Amino acid sequence: MIIVDIASLAGIILCFVMLIFGIISSAGIGGFGEYLDFPSFVITFGGAFFATMTSVSLADYVGGLKSFMLIFKAPALDTAAMIQKIIELSNVARKEGLLSLEEAASDMDEQFLKKGILLIVDGTDPDLVRAIMETELISLDSRHKTRIGFWDTLGSMGPAWGMIGTLVGLVDMLYHMDDASTLGPAMAVALITTLYGSILANWICGPVSNKLKADNSAEMMLKEVMIEGLLSIQAGENPRVIEEKLKSFLAPSERNSASEEAGGEE
Repeated sequence: MIIVDIASLAGIILCFVMLIFGIISSAGIGGFGEYLDFPSFVITFGGAFFATMTSVSLADYVGGLKSFMLIFKAPALDTAAMIQKIIELSNVARKEGLLSLEEAASDMDEQFLKKGILLIVDGTDPDLVRAIMETELISLDSRHKTRIGFWDTLGSMGPAWGMIGTLVGLVDMLYHMDDASTLGPAMAVALITTLYGSILANWICGPVSNKLKADNSAEMMLKEVMIEGLLSIQAGENPRVIEEKLKSFLAPSERNSASEEAGGEE
């Protein structure tokens, strides 16, 4: 079941509402069409998207576009619940031995944690376990940053191509200065491309990039909790010690609730 991130969805919609409200407030409903110009749209959005396509591979370009939908999906990241799960695993390992974790791993949906448990059960050296899991973590972070970089690039291209469109409009306006009555409308049309570029950067690209960065940071922290927890279990540390160690990843306001949920045993 996919959980929708209400904040991201509401933010995108309300930004659009504020934009429409501002236009109607200043120009009226009848003046809304003054802000619509197809050539300006093509120059700004077409130029920005195709310049971004030039900057990345086709696979990364398509992947970047698809990642837009990720901002509306609330990530299932609960660090406190993960700490509780690790404490449960540490209690099992302390009572029944590390080999007993293989059965627990068979029912897990979290593949990263499952992989780490199986490495431990197989008797892999702790340093090698850390190296393998951190390598996967680095690879995951790199893939995420590729998607984030797509939106950062597109966000920088939007205003740039908006300015290019404005310059094109100004050149055309200067060529027709013999008719003073057309200067105002021509200037307005020239500036619309700058408006479109700013909208693309600040309504879409900036927020999407920031949301993906926040989700990536949260996921990286969760994975680090898994690594530290599993290595502590492998080292045979007391569940209470493991709990206190992992709680350091949480904000102070979250630590008490995590302690109540975890309840590590001696």
